[in-house]
Amino acid sequence: MARITIVEDDLLMREELMDILQKEGYEAVAMEDFQDIALQIATLVPDLVLLDINLPEQSGFEICKSLKSKGIGPILILTSRDKLQDELHGFHLGADDYLIKPCNRNRLLARIQNLLRRFKEQPKLVDGGSFSLDPNTFTLYKGSRSLLLSANEGRILLALVEHRPEIVSKSTLSELLWGTEQYIDENALQVNLTRLRKTLRQIDLENHIETIRGQGYRLRG
Repeated sequence: MARITIVEDDLLMREELMDILQKEGYEAVAMEDFQDIALQIATLVPDLVLLDINLPEQSGFEICKSLKSKGIGPILILTSRDKLQDELHGFHLGADDYLIKPCNRNRLLARIQNLLRRFKEQPKLVDGGSFSLDPNTFTLYKGSRSLLLSANEGRILLALVEHRPEIVSKSTLSELLWGTEQYIDENALQVNLTRLRKTLRQIDLENHIETIRGQGYRLRG
């Protein structure tokens, strides 16, 4: 059963959406407190977010951007704002679909089913705190920015993310990169870490990797 989070401040619309989704067998959760809403949504780990734009505490556009930076999706913007510039802005921030309300019930359900089907086939992003990482393509996402890492850079960063805040030993990283726990070359791992830090500098993340003398490396934050 897919879990859908509804972010809508109009009570009647919220109840109507809850009714539609529950009758279709979805687990629907409606947000009623609109403070720190992106964090609230993240803790729910939804399969899909229905997101209004005109909200009391924060713009739906800002929430969309924040959710995407955390690797949360798909996001279907459901709004009464029918200007093309709003729709394009929503897609630019990472929205996966955009519907203008009031909309036909069957059209809404069809869009939801399509998004759930598409995202079911995609890997979940790994949460790195201030960024997210696709474990298959090694694409890093921070806010609205993305960065494609090399295979070695991606393997190192993925290991650090999966073990944070623990230290990842040099032997563990050597196994990931070269298939052996033996430290092949005293400079080889350091060269790869230097390259990764240089790449991360492009999105201001170079200081997130901490060297623990004599033990290995760990991810800050």
